[in-house]
Amino acid sequence: MFTLWIVIVEILLIVSVNGLYFYQNNGSDGRLYLVEARRVIKEIEEQKLQASEIEAMSLDKYETIVGIEEFAAGGSCNNDYLVEEIDGRLYRIEYAEGRSSRLPLYINISLLGMMIVTIIVLLYVYHKVLKPFWDMSDLSYELAKGNLSMPVKQEKSKLFGRFLWGMDMLREKLEDNKEKELAFQKERKTLILSLSHDIKTPLSSIELYSKALSEDLYDTKEKRKEAMQGIAKNVKEIKGYVDEIVTASREDFLNLEVIAGEYYLSEVMKITKNYYKDKLSVIHTEFQVEETAECLVKGDKDRVAEVVQNVMENAIKYGDGKRIRISFGEEEECKLIHIENTGCNLKKEELPNLFDSFYRGSNSSGMKGSGLGLYICKTLMRKMDGEIFAQMKEDIFCVTIVVRKA
Repeated sequence: MFTLWIVIVEILLIVSVNGLYFYQNNGSDGRLYLVEARRVIKEIEEQKLQASEIEAMSLDKYETIVGIEEFAAGGSCNNDYLVEEIDGRLYRIEYAEGRSSRLPLYINISLLGMMIVTIIVLLYVYHKVLKPFWDMSDLSYELAKGNLSMPVKQEKSKLFGRFLWGMDMLREKLEDNKEKELAFQKERKTLILSLSHDIKTPLSSIELYSKALSEDLYDTKEKRKEAMQGIAKNVKEIKGYVDEIVTASREDFLNLEVIAGEYYLSEVMKITKNYYKDKLSVIHTEFQVEETAECLVKGDKDRVAEVVQNVMENAIKYGDGKRIRISFGEEEECKLIHIENTGCNLKKEELPNLFDSFYRGSNSSGMKGSGLGLYICKTLMRKMDGEIFAQMKEDIFCVTIVVRKA
C-alpha cells in the first residue's frame, strides 16, 4: 500500500509539471517568441536602426526569432510570423518554436526515470525487508502464547538471517527451559506428595497417643511417659518431613545455572559503567568507578554482571541518591569488588540476615520487593566458588563481591 501511494504521488507530480509547463507556454505572456519579439523591437527603437540595418541585424542571441524584414502584402513566408509597427513602418518578424519543443519530452523522461528507479527501490525494499518482516510477524506472537515448538522459517536475507537464527536459538532455549521446568515441577510435586503421605503415619501415631492420654488409658506413670516420648519422636519425624517439603518448595530458587569459565573483570565493569552512567546522571547521583588493572577471574561473566547489577539497584533504591562508588581490592587468590552507597539507615544487627531468602530489612518499608535479590546473589556467587557480604561504616553501606582469580 505504501509503495502504491508513492507511485501515485509521482504520477501526479508528472501530470502537474506537464500541466504547468503547457499552461505557461500556451498563455500569451508565456510564449517565448512573443517575449523575444518585444526585445527585438525595443533593441531597434533604442538603437534607432534604419530599414536596411534592421534586416541585416544579427539574431543569434534570440532563440526563436529567425528573421526581420519589411512587411509586403501578398508576400510569402515559410515560417510563422507576426507583424509589428516600428517607426511608422510595418515589419514582419519571423519566428520558429521548434527549438524548445523537446523540453516537455526531456522533463517527462527525467520524471519517468525517477519513477522507475523509485519503483525498483521500493520493490527491493518490499522483497528484502517488508515481506520477510511480515512473514515472521507471527513469530513473536506465537512465542508469547507459549507455542515454542513452531520452527522458525529460515531467511536468506542478510538483514534478517542472523536475527531469525537468534530467534530460533531463543525459541529452542525457551523450549528446553520449559521442558526442564515441567520435569522439575513434576519431580517436586511427586516428592511433596510422597512426603505428605509419609507424614500421615507419625500423625496417626500422635493421634492414637493423644486419644489414649485424654481417656486416661495408661494407668501407670511409666506408660504415660512412654506415650509422651512416642509423641515427641513422631513430632521430630514430622518436622524432618516438613523441612524436606520446604527445601523442595524452595528448590527452584537454588536451580540457578552457572557456566564456569574465565573472563576479564574489566569487561563486567565496562558493562556496568556504561549502563549506569547515564541512568545515575539523570537522578543527579555521583557515580565513581575506580580504575582496575586487567585481571582474569573465574566464573560466569553474565552471572557476575547480574550480581553487580542487583547490588547497584539496591544501592539506588535504598541509598540517599548522593553517591555510589565502585572500588576494588585483593585478598589472597581473590579479587574484591566493593559497591558503596551513602545514606545507610539499616540496623547493624540486621546484617547477618540480609542474604536470607524473603528477608527484607527495616529500611524497606513502603518499597516494592520480594526479599530474594541478595539471596539469589549469594547463591550464584557460591556456585562460582565466590562470596558476597555486607558491611556498614557510619553513613556508608558497602557490599563486597568476592571472585576467584584464574
